[in-house]
Amino acid sequence: MLAGTPVILLREGTERAQGSEAQNEIIRAARAIADSVRSTLGPRGRDKMLVDSLGDVVITNDGATILKQMEIEHPAAKMLAEVAKAQDQECGDGTKTSVILTGELLHRAEELIAEKVHPTLIVRGYQIAAERALERLEAIARPVGPSDLELLRRIAMTSMISKGVGGYRVELADLAVRAVREVMDTRGTRPVFDRKNVQVVRRQGGDIRDTELIEGHIVEGAGVHSAMPKLVESAKIALFEAPLEVKKTEFNAEIRITESAQVESFLREEERMVQTMVEAIVRSGATVVFAEKGIDDLAAEHLARAGVLALRRVKRSDLELLARATGARLVARPVDIEPTDLGAAARVEERKIGDDRLTLITGCPHAKAVTILIRGGTTHVVEEVDRSLADAIMTVGTALEDGRVVTGAGAAAVELSQHLRDFAASVGGREQMAVEAFADALEIIPVTLAENAGMDTINTLIELRRLHKGGAMQAGVNVLEGTVSNMDEIAVEPIRVDRQILRGATETSTMLLRIDDVISAKRSPAPPTGPKGPGMSGEEFA
Repeated sequence: MLAGTPVILLREGTERAQGSEAQNEIIRAARAIADSVRSTLGPRGRDKMLVDSLGDVVITNDGATILKQMEIEHPAAKMLAEVAKAQDQECGDGTKTSVILTGELLHRAEELIAEKVHPTLIVRGYQIAAERALERLEAIARPVGPSDLELLRRIAMTSMISKGVGGYRVELADLAVRAVREVMDTRGTRPVFDRKNVQVVRRQGGDIRDTELIEGHIVEGAGVHSAMPKLVESAKIALFEAPLEVKKTEFNAEIRITESAQVESFLREEERMVQTMVEAIVRSGATVVFAEKGIDDLAAEHLARAGVLALRRVKRSDLELLARATGARLVARPVDIEPTDLGAAARVEERKIGDDRLTLITGCPHAKAVTILIRGGTTHVVEEVDRSLADAIMTVGTALEDGRVVTGAGAAAVELSQHLRDFAASVGGREQMAVEAFADALEIIPVTLAENAGMDTINTLIELRRLHKGGAMQAGVNVLEGTVSNMDEIAVEPIRVDRQILRGATETSTMLLRIDDVISAKRSPAPPTGPKGPGMSGEEFA
């Protein structure tokens, strides 16, 4: 009201929450999301069944998948989903931990706010604690390299141990490590891993143990002519961006033929052009051809007679991966192909898997792209294997890029918590309370692991604190045996996973704590579900 006159700032229907009401609402929403994934953490975590609006079912305990499938409405809850998404894209693992830690940081902040600690001081204390925790994390990490095969397998198994395919984690971990080591590259002296160089092909049928690594590539489809070979050994591979057919003009054209002899001459000229392309391909020594565009029936027949296997309308992404796998170059004009443009593979084989025909290019001598063919009894199993392998591949690649790992199973979290408690006394002021709250929040990770395994959480936490105080930095929660023990030989993860968890959780929680006003605009009305007939007003006729 201004001099008795109302001042309208917001549109009618807009909702607004301010001060403590807004903060409490944000914290409640964030904690609700954290609680929804908390029961899935660790090897003894439970699964979630997610049913979308179309009735499609997903059964998983993968944090990124759960939050992606949930139709989240609250803006604060959406920010926690973004934390998980960023964690997954950056590291491939740690999504649930990042969300759970964010929720716990907000919970501890809520307690401090109730004790009249200003949110600005909490934010400052959290930032100090995060920086100190990151320094300690670097200090407790140890090196890893491409030759540390056993350690790399443990990293892969750690990322899969909580998934539904835990019983096959040894075999799948071996596949993940082999795949990453095959495609690792260097830029200067820095190792680089590009996830795009590991293709995954999913096919229902068989057993999970039938999942295999192809040192090469898999292309959907088969030869364009029935007389073409189904198996080519010591293959020389040609890749074409252009079609193997007479190129049509880019403008409308009309050819007037007045004599029958001209028809025959026209057809002979088309055949001669196609024959020239095929002769150039055969002369180059190519025995397998992949074309991005079409292959003329006449060209297919000539290639079949020459014993050349040819596939048409191959996706551009497949051609690029084939080039990396086989060493072939993409050729724009078939008539210009040279022997130096060809790639090599030990075998190119057409294989029927399920109802599909696939062409497998295997045994590439210097492959920089590989393929994992995933098998499983049902669609849900195949999808879960895919998610598990994706996490394992990403974590192994991340570990080799950074060259540093830490012990998992809550060991790193407890060590950081202990370090922050010792450090807090030097901070002073009310920020000290925030640093201690950060230390308490870190312990939610081992507590949740123990809780999901049916262990006594209080005794577990007391034992962990005692061991870490005595210098046992690798002591963690062994949920498989229900004890606290040295987890260095069981649970290992790349330092980037923990680093991203700390940064993501801190940044998101402090951003939410700064908010003291939530303004929600009125929703627009939903569009009509269907068109109305002419002359109809939408009212029913009696």
